[in-house]
Amino acid sequence: MASSGTRRVGRWVGALALGVLIGTIGTVLHRSAPPWGMALCLAAVLSSTVLVRAWAGLPAVACYAVGWLVAVQVLSLSGPGGDVLVPAGDRLGYVWGLGGMVVVGVAVFLPTRWFRDAPTPA
Repeated sequence: MASSGTRRVGRWVGALALGVLIGTIGTVLHRSAPPWGMALCLAAVLSSTVLVRAWAGLPAVACYAVGWLVAVQVLSLSGPGGDVLVPAGDRLGYVWGLGGMVVVGVAVFLPTRWFRDAPTPA
């Protein structure tokens, strides 16, 4: 059996990987069908951040946020042929980058009682 420390680190790594995955998919798709592509990508960020918080707590959300931010920033750079997924000065790019960070922040500040496993008294 894995110890609780090993399990915790595994959850952090899983949260980091999920952040990279959502950041990558969102960076590719956020411009797909304005404004619905952006809304769908930001909803994916919110739902996955809430999932990580419910699953593994706030330290895992920090890992998720780092993975998401690294993926978005790396994919915002120029590619080998000079192509970019997030053009400089693009309004949708700003909404994706800043809006995603705001959405992660919203999930961080949700009430802790929403994520408690203990039953509430009636």
